[in-house]
Amino acid sequence: MDTPEFITRDLTTEAADGYRLTLRLIAPVKPSHAVLVTSGTGFPMGFYERFARHLAASGAAVLLHDMRGIGASRPDDLAAMQMTYEDWGRLDMPAALEALVAAFPDLAVSHVGHSVGGHFAGFMPNHARITRHAFIAVGSGYWGDHFRSYNPAEIFFWWIYGPWSLARHGYVKGGGLWRGADLPRGVFLPWRRWCHDPRYFADRLDTELKPNHFAEVTAPIRSWIFSDDPIANRKTAPRMLEVYPNAPHELVVREPADYGVPRIGHEGAFRRGLEPLWNEISDSLRGR
Repeated sequence: MDTPEFITRDLTTEAADGYRLTLRLIAPVKPSHAVLVTSGTGFPMGFYERFARHLAASGAAVLLHDMRGIGASRPDDLAAMQMTYEDWGRLDMPAALEALVAAFPDLAVSHVGHSVGGHFAGFMPNHARITRHAFIAVGSGYWGDHFRSYNPAEIFFWWIYGPWSLARHGYVKGGGLWRGADLPRGVFLPWRRWCHDPRYFADRLDTELKPNHFAEVTAPIRSWIFSDDPIANRKTAPRMLEVYPNAPHELVVREPADYGVPRIGHEGAFRRGLEPLWNEISDSLRGR
């Protein structure tokens, strides 16, 4: 909905393979810069809308989008959907970026990647259009480097709930034991395979995950992690930065108490009450 301060538009665009994606643009009337926000696994774009409006209040034209298979980009028959996990980085994120550039061709574009949104920036063939990255809760998915307290839930998801849900529904059903959105089979199976590899997908970049552009990314990366996040932690976050060997990077570690909140975890950075963090991110995206 438009307001005197913001223009809000729901749009569609086609990825390079013809798949139609749904996007949401939130922008002030005269934006000074543009920001692409890419989602974590199973998070629909609406989860980031409050954050996007905060950035827009600082002058950013912000584009959110649903990855294929998720939210408004979900097909009618999810069980029949043919895709693989990295399609989000190879096809969907580039299409969203092109749509943002087309809407604001004169603005510099930066990128906020949550979780897998940061993992997959190196799959984007048009990554050079991005001037800088803010990674939020981005760390290797290898379960053995996550908090021990979190491991039982991971093993249950990978080997009990996920396979049961695939057998019953043809996809991983969300909203219950898996709190994210429904996941296509082609997302769940590669994700599980990588999360059981101590190198996550790093070694696969030279084999099964070619072509990719991780070594070509030179835009600076500032990566925020949080002390109570069992996934993106002091061990796993540096390992994800290593797959961008030519990008200058900085790792920022924050405590929930730094923002006066009891918890941040893996997804809480985008919830109400984290506006001081959003100001940090906004400043970083503008090179401050």
